[in-house]
Amino acid sequence: MTDPAATSATAAGPRSIAAGSIGTAITGDVITGNVILSADALASARDTPAPPGTNNLGPRPLCVGREDELAWLQRVLTADGGSAVTPVPVVHGLGGIGKTTLALYYAHCRRDDHILIWWINAESPARLEQSLAALAARLAPTWAAHAADQERITWALNWLHWHPGWLLVLDNAEDPRDLHPYLGSLTGGHLLITTRRATGWPRAVVTRALGTLAPDEAAALLCDHALHGAPPTPRQLLDARALAADLGHLPLALDQAGAYLAQNRTISIGAYRRKLAGKLDRAAEGTDAERTIARVWTQTLSALTTRAPLAIEVLHTLAWLAPDDIPVTLLRHLDDEDDSLAEALGALSSYSMIALTPETVSIHRLLQTVLRTAPGHPGRAHAEHALTTAFDALTEPPDHLPAPAPDPAWDALIPHLIALAAGTPPGHRDAPAIEHYDTAARYLHRRRHNARTIALREALLAHRERTLGSAHPSTLTGRDDLAYAHEVAGDIQRAIPLYESTLAQREQVLGDTHPETLRSRSHLAYAYRRAGDLERAVALFETTLAQREQVLGSTHPHTLRSRGDLAYAYRAAGDHERAVALFETTLTQHEQLFGETHPETLNSRTDLAYAYRRAGDLERAIALHETILAQREQVLGDMHPDTLATRSDLAYAYRRAGDLERAIALHESTLAQREQVLGSTHPHTLNSRTDLAFAYQTAGDLQGAIALFETTLTQHEQLFGDTYPDTLTSRNHLAYAYEVAGDYERAIALYESTLAQREQVLGDTHPDTLTSRRYLAQARAKRDKRLPRP
Repeated sequence: MTDPAATSATAAGPRSIAAGSIGTAITGDVITGNVILSADALASARDTPAPPGTNNLGPRPLCVGREDELAWLQRVLTADGGSAVTPVPVVHGLGGIGKTTLALYYAHCRRDDHILIWWINAESPARLEQSLAALAARLAPTWAAHAADQERITWALNWLHWHPGWLLVLDNAEDPRDLHPYLGSLTGGHLLITTRRATGWPRAVVTRALGTLAPDEAAALLCDHALHGAPPTPRQLLDARALAADLGHLPLALDQAGAYLAQNRTISIGAYRRKLAGKLDRAAEGTDAERTIARVWTQTLSALTTRAPLAIEVLHTLAWLAPDDIPVTLLRHLDDEDDSLAEALGALSSYSMIALTPETVSIHRLLQTVLRTAPGHPGRAHAEHALTTAFDALTEPPDHLPAPAPDPAWDALIPHLIALAAGTPPGHRDAPAIEHYDTAARYLHRRRHNARTIALREALLAHRERTLGSAHPSTLTGRDDLAYAHEVAGDIQRAIPLYESTLAQREQVLGDTHPETLRSRSHLAYAYRRAGDLERAVALFETTLAQREQVLGSTHPHTLRSRGDLAYAYRAAGDHERAVALFETTLTQHEQLFGETHPETLNSRTDLAYAYRRAGDLERAIALHETILAQREQVLGDMHPDTLATRSDLAYAYRRAGDLERAIALHESTLAQREQVLGSTHPHTLNSRTDLAFAYQTAGDLQGAIALFETTLTQHEQLFGDTYPDTLTSRNHLAYAYEVAGDYERAIALYESTLAQREQVLGDTHPDTLTSRRYLAQARAKRDKRLPRP
């Protein structure tokens, strides 16, 4: 069986960045290791304590009932079953069911049990990263004030690694895949996740559905809000039970109905219920929860229209923005009098329509959904005007800065601009905001948050196609940018058609050798390669390299990048001779341009060593890996992740060359160091454990190999789930070890399960599926050959 080579840190593609530099650094596009912290910053992450009681929790909420759920959270979060991965509770349920309230109440109850509790908005990778960056700013404000976003994120992750005993609450996670890197690398503390998603979670989590409240609990919650804690009369309790049933025992609806009654004490619970019944037929379309909220909201809206008319405008404006952390300053254009706005916000808060702090407003996502269905899209124009005015007042960071420093003003407004773009009604034209969509997208691009730009890019492209035409240069640039945003978000099938149409139009409008055409061709080739279409990728890379050499010269950075891309494509396609030749040329040019120990040169040398190894020239591969290791130890230090990656590469080369003694020693030391630096379940650590298992297997230590393979498979299953590609590969490794040990029944069982899952996930003709089918057939043949003849 072919075992995986240790991964080296190489940049590939027209817009890629090198990986493998430190820990798990989170960029806006992909999980990479491209962020290098200084030794002082790393020491700061290790040595900075959290002041007692450090947290960013909101006010302690009222939580009625939920005793069973709270006890379950306590059991899961304090369990110590000896598992390789600490269990992670996931509370899931529909919008308005009370997931956030439960998690927030639990966090407040357990504040004394943790050195730090940090609330994280997990609705998107970008918002999650912002919360981690804010953690660094809280713990190391002086350093963070001058650090880039990715440095702050990496600092926070390192701090969490060094300081066990914390609790992170990941609220409103939309996609389980967004959390896989954290489930794998954040050890030493506890995670608590809330989400609407019931499925798709890896085995490392323990899920629990949160239902509606029990009838008595629902009535108690309603009475507590409506009566300000006073005991209800028998009649009030009877009406409260009936009203709670009408509202489906949904906590959000109960909270808002109770707030209405608290503000209108002359209206009895029974009278409110009768009014509410009349709204049933007028409720908005949607889920039962949405219709319930619509009914409650309609009744509240009627009261607010009389009491605080400005509150209605504010509420409709909020519907088009991001739900959390809306700056109060965004709303000041709605009224010249600050007192009037304060009164409107106070009224909305008193009716539980919003959560209010002195600086920010938050509104429930479900309520926003209901508000946006109103005919005529009320509030949309106000939201556009508010954001346009706010962005007009900002100074855009200069375009020449590749990664501008964090700008709190920009970072506070951009989520709301993205929400405005994403919520654009069909046929609506955001003319006032279009300019700022472009500005914000460029700002996010320079900070490598390209996946966050999709909604902005889509709105921009639609506007340019409508006003400039589909072949205008600005439209083509917009289409290319949107394709890239989809690509880095992992949606390569959406990216490729956009790249293809952009290239065709640029060839027609600009010509074959125009720089923008060459850029498009390179982008499309890289997308083909990522999609596994190597034949088309190689052809395009060859054309692009020839044209760039002709137009730009052989040592232009774009030409060097094209040569590396083509070499990588050759290597992926198995054409090792041509790959080696190109990598040798590229290394020579890097040495001449940058010097022997420049990071780009070291990456280029690593590419060549890996190409030698893939081509079977182990002698030259080992010599080059040894040179790289010495240089990285000198430049970066012994424990730097890039140094560890090179050490892993060298150990693998020793193993391939049959020098098992040196290979095993180096694999063992690399595994120990990665466990120390990255943690036991970091993906790089899992790779090291797999490499060591293969070395043991090659040396004939099948017992040691199988034990490591079993541990690694268990961790992959717990971290990523049964059908994740790395899990399937890990299962195949263990099956092969069983086969080598002569345990054919266990080997065949694992091969069969892997084959079935690969057929389901990858399809019948995927290369990995074909590999599984071949190994299963071989194992069956070996078993049958060993069986006695009848």
